[in-house]
Amino acid sequence: MKLKILLVDDEEAILAQMRGAFASDYDVFTASIEAEAMRVYEKERPPVVTLDLSLDPHNPTDLGGMRLLEQILSRDPSTRAIVLTGHNDDSSALRAMRLGAFDYYTKPVRLDELQVMIKRGFHLHRLLRKAQEFDPTLRSDFHGVVGASRAMKELLRAIDRIALSDVPLLISGETGTGKEILAQAIHLQSQRKNNPFVVVSCGAVPEHLLESELFGHEKGAFAGAHARKRGKLELAHTGTLFLDEIGDLAPPLQVKLLRFLQDRKIERVGGTLPIESNTRVIAATHQDLKAAMANHVFREDLYYRLNVVRLDLPPLRERKEDIVPLAQHFLKKFCKEYGKPLLALSPQAEAALLMHPWPGNVRELENLISRSVVLGSAAVLQPADLGFAIEQPSTDVNLKLAKRAIEMDFVKKALSRNRGVVSRAARELGISRVNLYELIEKCNIRLQEFKISRATEKSQMKTREVS
Repeated sequence: MKLKILLVDDEEAILAQMRGAFASDYDVFTASIEAEAMRVYEKERPPVVTLDLSLDPHNPTDLGGMRLLEQILSRDPSTRAIVLTGHNDDSSALRAMRLGAFDYYTKPVRLDELQVMIKRGFHLHRLLRKAQEFDPTLRSDFHGVVGASRAMKELLRAIDRIALSDVPLLISGETGTGKEILAQAIHLQSQRKNNPFVVVSCGAVPEHLLESELFGHEKGAFAGAHARKRGKLELAHTGTLFLDEIGDLAPPLQVKLLRFLQDRKIERVGGTLPIESNTRVIAATHQDLKAAMANHVFREDLYYRLNVVRLDLPPLRERKEDIVPLAQHFLKKFCKEYGKPLLALSPQAEAALLMHPWPGNVRELENLISRSVVLGSAAVLQPADLGFAIEQPSTDVNLKLAKRAIEMDFVKKALSRNRGVVSRAARELGISRVNLYELIEKCNIRLQEFKISRATEKSQMKTREVS
């Protein structure tokens, strides 16, 4: 069976020429307009596509191929798309590559050269598909979870291992890190993926209503209960219930939840008959539940029932490699949602994003990109479009600043953890002492500050021993 390829160009002569050249090796599909090309792609799902960026002969500035590229890659990011461009169109080609195009070729087309690109595209598509079967971190969109950092790759591998089991999970992370997205990814990776994913925010529902929200109620159970209501635990039967901010759950409801986790049965408020519910529970919190247990605010037995497997979601400031991929993901999402042409980030904007501390984590980044898409007018976003008052003179300087910001962040944290001991910090960073000293000097880091904190700690320990 021949491999499928889709050729898109507004010039029928070029399409006929390519069809004749490639028909003996591939199952060739062609289209000359956007709508037709997308229809063919949706039906046939070819691994390789060639795209002419300008599909309107009456308006060469309308880059319909760029829109098509975005739509195709949003359907299947593993598609290898080769962009065909005219002379003096390097900026559009570069933008297409940033969107995820596999390669680009400048017209006029030499079929033997294009054939080599196409063969390479099929080869890489096959390798990528094979690799993705064994490693979830190679998937460009793991059920909405975007992450290129080492921490996120380890988290995705953990999800791939535990998703098929039904053990309760506890996701820990700061507000805005994406705990609900992670829980949904676990659900979609599990055998329950075709069944309900039900969300309850324990902190958002008033305490007197939360019991009914979770367990349901019978008609007449209390004033205002005019009809029977099924609770979230019942609605999530055969699926997954995500309990966000579990630390806000009141003690009486903690007891009822614990009872459900033990015997998998619930009783509606005002009811007497037990109802079985085959529901997997995933809980999340930004609080220190161990401290809550010590203060007798959170039940110890419930904690250990929920904490069978724990996933710690790091804050965005600790996974800087994810910032730009996340920003690009949100750009695609909101440009599509708001019906705007796809925007790109300038190197200056990327540098500004990398240097921001992100106290609001991924949610802050998502809101910033959403606002920038709504208010932005240029095709390429600058720092000012993102709300950053940063003036940087050149691309090289911007990238150097971004790299320096990341290096400084990593070095300072390693020195802080190791109380200024350079040999230990260097070992943790995976570099030599000489290289670390060079970075300390380049970043203008005062090593003495970290040694002072170490000396202060020793002094405090001696004081405690004396007292």
